[in-house]
Amino acid sequence: MESTVTTQMIIVFGLLGLAITLFVFDLLRVDLVGILMMVLLPLTGVLTPEEAVAGLSSNAVVSIIAVMIIGAGLNKTGVMNLVAEQIIKLAGASEGRIMVVVSATVAVISSFMQNIGAAALFLPATMRISRRLNISACRILMPMGFCAITGGCLTLIGSSPLIMLNDLMNSWWRNNTAVVGDAPFVPLGLLAVTPIGIALLLGILLYFFLFGRKLLPRDACLLEENTMDKRLQEIYGSDVGKGYELKVPPYYPTQTLGELELRPRYHVTVVGVARNEGKVKDLAPTRDTHIEPGDSLWVICSEERIRQVAQDHGWLLLEEHDVFREENYPEVSGVVEGVVIPHSNLSGHSMEELQFRPLYRVNPLAIVRGDEIIMDNINVTQLRQGDTILMQGKWQQFQLLAKKMDIAFIEEIRGEDLTPGRTRSALFFLFLPLVMALSFQVKLSIALLTGALGMIITKVIRADRAYEAVDWRTVFLLSGLIPLGTAFEKTGAAAYIASQVLAAVGTPSPLLLILVISVLSAFFSLIASNVGAVVLMVPLAMNMAVTVGTSPVVAAMAVALSASNTFVLPTHQVNALIMRPGGYRTRDYMKAGIGATVIFTIILLAGVQFFFLR
Repeated sequence: MESTVTTQMIIVFGLLGLAITLFVFDLLRVDLVGILMMVLLPLTGVLTPEEAVAGLSSNAVVSIIAVMIIGAGLNKTGVMNLVAEQIIKLAGASEGRIMVVVSATVAVISSFMQNIGAAALFLPATMRISRRLNISACRILMPMGFCAITGGCLTLIGSSPLIMLNDLMNSWWRNNTAVVGDAPFVPLGLLAVTPIGIALLLGILLYFFLFGRKLLPRDACLLEENTMDKRLQEIYGSDVGKGYELKVPPYYPTQTLGELELRPRYHVTVVGVARNEGKVKDLAPTRDTHIEPGDSLWVICSEERIRQVAQDHGWLLLEEHDVFREENYPEVSGVVEGVVIPHSNLSGHSMEELQFRPLYRVNPLAIVRGDEIIMDNINVTQLRQGDTILMQGKWQQFQLLAKKMDIAFIEEIRGEDLTPGRTRSALFFLFLPLVMALSFQVKLSIALLTGALGMIITKVIRADRAYEAVDWRTVFLLSGLIPLGTAFEKTGAAAYIASQVLAAVGTPSPLLLILVISVLSAFFSLIASNVGAVVLMVPLAMNMAVTVGTSPVVAAMAVALSASNTFVLPTHQVNALIMRPGGYRTRDYMKAGIGATVIFTIILLAGVQFFFLR
């Protein structure tokens, strides 16, 4: 073990300080920080070029790439829609309940599969829930990520450090027969850590439910998608407005939309009519559509005009969408702009002549011609080349319109054709990697790549869409941090810090020893890797435990559990995965992570004392 500071240690400490400074003050994008470490480590002579880029082919990075593709495949089949629906049914629309249900579910899954896999698997469902309930994803993703990490403490196969624990302890036991004597080594059972793991998970959940949510950003991830309301407001302002739902009272006389004259009188566009308590819906009503007592109307207009309509007609204006809640979800429907291209089959014809609404089930809201926004009589207005049509409807209907009409959409149609017929294939290639890794001891990265490749070959997801599903920022962030951890171990910097700290505490009490090794293990897991921290700290902790007269097995267990106490920086794979979708910055992890770290440590100490040291 190193007892003096070497030049290479100083370089490594300097690079670590540089990386943390860049992270904390957002001076450079996180993925570029990772690439910077890959460049500086070989240039300074700390690592060889091969060691510096080894992170790109590491088990962790390859696994992340694979699970992102698998998650995208599941999302493509609509499986995540069903998951999101069940969570919403169970938790309702409450942000707090949604956070708890999602986080607890991911934690349970991560107890029997790698936490990065559980987090990546649930990321599409979480984003979908956020969009449907109009809850910023940054309010859910960090609690979900922290619970995915903590869920790895529920069983002995939940995280890499715990998977390795029995082997590391057995190795120490064989090499220290003079200390342990003839006592045989008894490996820990699958559920040996479960009591402490449950307490840790409950602690993190309660932390976020009661206090932690106040530390989460409120504006970091205002849903990136252009929701209908946002797009209408930004481009057309109050001329068009946004979506509302009206309820027609039972005593109202039956009339057609043409007779009501809602568009010419109020500039109101009716985009949906529902009757029989929402069992019958028309999402492209025409002027001949009848409005009957008890009907629900989905309309688009300004707030001032919708209140005038409700007052003049005696209709009930709902605060939130009720009957049309499902259709109003941003991933189901929205607003797009289409341009009439030269020689278009639209040019010279009106939308009424083309049976635009009945055929394509799309609602025209306005026609933009030069600087003019036309809202009156748009159904009978002859279209010209260069006109821009603002339309509302389901994404799948816009895809049909793009195939049948010569119209160029200004932006990509967000809706994606689901392939529910491939659900069985998707589920097969989801569980195949788990079986390969757990039952046949296939390396996790290879098992997950098998599942990802299977989804592509069976056409669950296209190859180009699979490449798009990979968040390359996350890949390069982790690829650069992994060699930094290698440098910490190779130069002896990690061992030097550990020896100095342990020497400073002298001969501590058993509980104080657990505290010291827990803090050290968490620190090394943050700056290097949880696997490296466990490999380094388990022998040290077991030796120190024997010195103070306590169980070396308990000390080693504390090390492996503390390797999951990695909340303060986005260096853990799960934290890196959710950083971009959540719009988080390093300071966000520090604000919420410090409290989680303290609670994790306190509960771990209490659990060790209650279950093992009494």
